[in-house]
Amino acid sequence: MNFEIQEMLETIRMVRTENLDIRTVTMGINLRDCADSDFDKMKQKIYDKITHYAKDLKPVAEKVAKEYGIPIINKRIAVTPIADLLGNATKEQAVELAKTLDRAALVLGIDFIGGFSALVHKGIAKGDQVLFDALPEALASTERVCASVSVGTTKAGINMDAVRQLGEIIKETAERTKDQSGLGCAKLVVFCNPVEDNPFMAGAFLGSGEGEVVLNVGVSGPGVVLNALKRYPDADLGEVAEIIKKTAFKITRAGELIGREVAKRLGVPFGIMDLSLAPTNAMNDSVAEILEEIGLERVGTHGTIAALALMNDAVKKGGAMASSYVGGLSGAFIPVSEDNGMIRGIEEGALSLSKLEAMTCVCSVGLDMIAITGDAPASTISAMIADEAAIGMINKKTTAVRVIPVPGAKEGDMVEFGGLLGRAPVIGVNPFSSEKLIRRGGHIPAPLQALGN
Repeated sequence: MNFEIQEMLETIRMVRTENLDIRTVTMGINLRDCADSDFDKMKQKIYDKITHYAKDLKPVAEKVAKEYGIPIINKRIAVTPIADLLGNATKEQAVELAKTLDRAALVLGIDFIGGFSALVHKGIAKGDQVLFDALPEALASTERVCASVSVGTTKAGINMDAVRQLGEIIKETAERTKDQSGLGCAKLVVFCNPVEDNPFMAGAFLGSGEGEVVLNVGVSGPGVVLNALKRYPDADLGEVAEIIKKTAFKITRAGELIGREVAKRLGVPFGIMDLSLAPTNAMNDSVAEILEEIGLERVGTHGTIAALALMNDAVKKGGAMASSYVGGLSGAFIPVSEDNGMIRGIEEGALSLSKLEAMTCVCSVGLDMIAITGDAPASTISAMIADEAAIGMINKKTTAVRVIPVPGAKEGDMVEFGGLLGRAPVIGVNPFSSEKLIRRGGHIPAPLQALGN
């Protein structure tokens, strides 16, 4: 990749004054060859393979970040969905395997390890059910293990039996981690149409179409986009889109340069660049504030979805021009607890749970890092998952739910999660029941859009 002097200077400015960072370098590791009828042998093989491939991930990433002057915030690992290896295991063994993953992450100094996952959009196999049974304890007893479940796809429809169980799993996980305000739920994502190369947590896993090992990169730059827009306060919306597109191009170029260098030094293939704008609680590093700079008095008011659609499309176009290896989710994240503008919108009454749900039709993922009242029934959480899965299924896009029913919390409370996960105002849920819908179970059939061949 050839960089002009002016582009280098712009990158330096973006790092120093506009919060540009590489949010994550995520190493994907295939664990299928670790399968063994002897569980203890399998567990050791998994630990050995992860610690072998990723032994230099953290030191190499830190060295590259220092040399190039672009921060790499998180070093992460994504593995083969663990449910694929659990067919003959017990619940207790599955929890033990989660602790093994956690131990490997701790030894390597890795921030998170994803892939304690199951893909059940067409049915629940033996290993999937073992993982389901183990999830609450596994998430409560580990620090760095992240989990995800695919409950639907456009091609397969939605597995409502899995959706029902996951509402109950989320409630139990919250209760098991109530001394941390239900924090275990922050490590569990429920997907429709998940992608196989997502580098972001908590939903990262290495899909079946991936190779033996790969390095994927998630770049982040809400602050860069926000500052670019502030320099053109009178631009019309077409010009706004062009500004965002050009900015995303620069962000992607910088991210791919760093990702390729880390992969080269580790001796592993470079995979993809995920373009997603991922906010933090740092000042002016907010997706919501970008939308407000575009022209909203407060995020959540009328016009929010139009502004978000404009921004998301421009980010994708800019990234696609900059790299032939765009993948992952590549859009805009709207995690409430990690975005000061989203938090402010809820506190001031501009942003509601219903509006957040509507925004997911045009953003990157879905209902993300949302704290809800602790007395929300499991069936209501399942219904929220079903709604998001339906949006993803019909629109052929990835959607997801990561909600935290905070034990003992009521609407309007503020919950502190700390670190990258931030803080969140507790939102109330609709008081009317969805119990009958969820209790019916079965399968929501794939839509007509599935017949695309």
